Amino acid sequence: MKVIKKRLDDLKHPEKNVRIHSEQQIRELKRSLEKFGQTRALVVDENNVILIGNGLYEAMVSLGYQEASVYVKTELSENDKKKLMIADNKTYALGIDNLDTLNEFLEELQGDLDIPGYDEEILQQMVADADEVTEKISEYGTLDESEIKKIKEANEKREQKAAAAEISDNNSENSSENPNTSDNQSSERQNTTETEPEITETRKFVICPNCGEKIWL
Repeated sequence: MKVIKKRLDDLKHPEKNVRIHSEQQIRELKRSLEKFGQTRALVVDENNVILIGNGLYEAMVSLGYQEASVYVKTELSENDKKKLMIADNKTYALGIDNLDTLNEFLEELQGDLDIPGYDEEILQQMVADADEVTEKISEYGTLDESEIKKIKEANEKREQKAAAAEISDNNSENSSENPNTSDNQSSERQNTTETEPEITETRKFVICPNCGEKIWL
């Protein structure tokens, strides 16, 4: 593709254009021209009618440009010219931002967010949101207080069951060693009765979700 220079005075808009160029778009195109110069050639037919780049042409005229880089597309039928204008606008609009890469670039720019096409304040907010998302990701997998509480309660229940099972085994062993001794049985029942409140106290309780105190059952 051969790109040549043409005077803007020699170029002209088509009679009908499928794209409406808003004031904001022209303003952002002007910002881009001022910052980077012309980076995309206009496409015209053999009659110097602009097929692609009408908005850019307006921005260049507004800034006082005298000429532009142009690609002359010849041997197109009138239908093909219309199709080209439609296709260029549509295919260009089909792209979407890769937000991960965009956020990386914005962070790497370290606050230098004067970028044509974007509002600087919005970009700053995007960077702030990206930092918040990064912080959330770094915390992913940690436990909140309610989860910690549930784990503690589950552990306490397991410990209570283990303690109860151990006491039951000890009582069974004592009974088997002295099966015919009524005094021992009476003493064992007495000891069991005396210790039951303590066992119950240490084994059966819930934790108040508001104050964190133990509530004995």
